[in-house]
Amino acid sequence: MKLSFFKIYYLILILPLFISCSQDDQVVEEEVYLEEEIMLNVSYGSHPQQVYDLYLPAGRTSASTPVIMLIHGGGWTGGDKSDMTQVVYHLQNLHPGYAVVNVNYVLATESIPAFPNQFLDIQSIVNKLTSEKETLQIKPQFGFIGASAGAHIAMMYDYAYDTQDQVKFVANVVGPSDFTDPFYSDQPNFDLYLAILTDLSAYPPGTNLAQTLSPVYQISPLSSPTCSFYGTTDPLVPVSNGISLHDQLTEYGIYNTLKIYVGGHADDWSPEDLADMTQIISSYIDAYLPK
Repeated sequence: MKLSFFKIYYLILILPLFISCSQDDQVVEEEVYLEEEIMLNVSYGSHPQQVYDLYLPAGRTSASTPVIMLIHGGGWTGGDKSDMTQVVYHLQNLHPGYAVVNVNYVLATESIPAFPNQFLDIQSIVNKLTSEKETLQIKPQFGFIGASAGAHIAMMYDYAYDTQDQVKFVANVVGPSDFTDPFYSDQPNFDLYLAILTDLSAYPPGTNLAQTLSPVYQISPLSSPTCSFYGTTDPLVPVSNGISLHDQLTEYGIYNTLKIYVGGHADDWSPEDLADMTQIISSYIDAYLPK
């Protein structure tokens, strides 16, 4: 059926009215500005030590707010996330706009081995934060900063467990990286000590634990850029661990930085060296975990 001229003319006249009404009916969603939020002792498991503190910045979005994870030290049997609280405040000042998660993991006891449980605790945290990315408005990409045993855990998680490449860099502060080093292997009963720390049922019979639990033996082309910091007279972690780590990362083409400072287990480094370490870690955040 053909439309008459007058009907066509009428439709042309009223068409803008329909368009106008349609536009007026549309609901314009305004972007919500999120305020800063602190969530303390968030549970990620059934054990009382499976908790973390989450610091969420103002103005965060799931597209522009990556996460810096802090992992405390303490020889796998001690320590607490409170040891890293000052680092949280420092990061908030230097890198506003990043989420920071300061974590606890289940400490090893006579009945609870450290390995691989502590690596799996980090995996649980990563998985939980990833699943809540829209609720929290965070980008589930991570930079790890670990101290001592925490640095060992950070390296092991990145090099051996991060199959989705969510970890973008590791900052390793005096972390044990090679248990085959004579510094460890020549100590009486070291193999027994390592076995006590390990859930032997989680590994095949005959596993070389010293190698399997050493980050240097887990490095691959998929490992993340790593900055490492060691002391010349550290009684707990030898400089040779840092050198072995640097050499192996370099062999696999992984960008890395090794700094060796005069002093022991980071607690007596000079203010200048600590400032240098801070600057290097900041540069890794900017380069590998951009907002």
